[in-house]
Amino acid sequence: MQSVRRMCRITAATMMLGTLAAGAIAAGPLEDRIEAGESIRLGFAAAPPWAYQGDDGSPKGFVNGITIDVLKNMGYTDIEPVLTDWSGLIPSLRAGRVDIVTGGMYILKARCENMDFSEPIGAFGDAFVVPAGNPENIETYQDLIDKDLKMVAPSGYNTLGDAKAAGVPERNIMEVPGPTEALAALRAGRVAASATNVLEAKHGADSFDGFEMSDPTKFVGREKQVVGVGFHPDDDEFREKFNEALKEYLGSEQMMETVTPDDYIAAYLPTGQTTEEACKAD
Repeated sequence: MQSVRRMCRITAATMMLGTLAAGAIAAGPLEDRIEAGESIRLGFAAAPPWAYQGDDGSPKGFVNGITIDVLKNMGYTDIEPVLTDWSGLIPSLRAGRVDIVTGGMYILKARCENMDFSEPIGAFGDAFVVPAGNPENIETYQDLIDKDLKMVAPSGYNTLGDAKAAGVPERNIMEVPGPTEALAALRAGRVAASATNVLEAKHGADSFDGFEMSDPTKFVGREKQVVGVGFHPDDDEFREKFNEALKEYLGSEQMMETVTPDDYIAAYLPTGQTTEEACKAD
């Protein structure tokens, strides 16, 4: 327990976004903060298995695990977790309230305009969470359109824009703060499906009675999308060093031991697409 406290330096105030905003440190190169003896602040939302807060306040989830391992391999162990809403992650980075975003974000063109990403740490697709038995037989956005059904997705998720682009009427798209609220809306019968990434879909279906994941092989939306760790645009030098350490880490025994408990398997390892290519794609 002492080692957790030493590494994370967590207080209850750290976990409150309002307190963070009030005590924010001015944005600046991460290496300057490190040289000044400041901790490296990891920003993430409660989005298991990507990232979430452990019972002891420590940063959990495979994106946090990957990032902490790589930082440790670089020689950095003074880590501070900062829990916030998903929609507040990039604004928190831009405002200097966090140093690295470990929320588990797809590398998308719109996000690349506001944040720099590491090279990919994984590649994933999307799917729906639906009531057990999938009574409405929902596999694609077109199914929602044809049956005039409502869906839900957390604020900031790519599935909101993807659904609109596919033709789902805005009146049939509910936006909520996070995955917990999305599952609550589904359980209450306010929507017929929750559109999310395949990992969160599987986690939701496995963790809560009454849900299942739609067949991801039948889902029609984005191709498999790469995910990266986010950095402030002023921290190019640090990000490049991180990428060098990440290159040695990906697929290693150390990595797989860290990520396997959070449902990351070797099939999710990135192959092919680079961050530069992902940032150019619409």
